[in-house]
Amino acid sequence: MIKPLYNNVLLKKIEASQTTKSGIIISQKEENEDYAEVVAVSGAKEVKVNDHVYEMPIKKGDKVMYKKYSGTEVKDGKEEYLLIKAEDILAIVK
Repeated sequence: MIKPLYNNVLLKKIEASQTTKSGIIISQKEENEDYAEVVAVSGAKEVKVNDHVYEMPIKKGDKVMYKKYSGTEVKDGKEEYLLIKAEDILAIVK
C-alpha cells in the first residue's frame, strides 16, 4: 500500500459512467472529467495554500475534483493511482 507523505493525497480516478441514473445508455463516451476518490491522506493536519494555512479538509473516501495535469501516476500491483498535492484539489464533490 502506498502511504502519502507531507501534504500529498493518494487518489483513484473515477471512470465516466456510460449510462444515466435513469438507465439511458449514452451513445458517445463522455470525456472523463478530473474526478477521483481519495484512497489515502498524509498525516498532515494542515495544508498551506498561497501563504495561508488551513486545516486539512480532505479525508479518505471523499470524491474530489482536481487540477488537470497535476500529480504523479503510480502503480501498486495492478491498481493505478494518482499522487497529488492537497493544494491541487479544487473541490469535494457531494
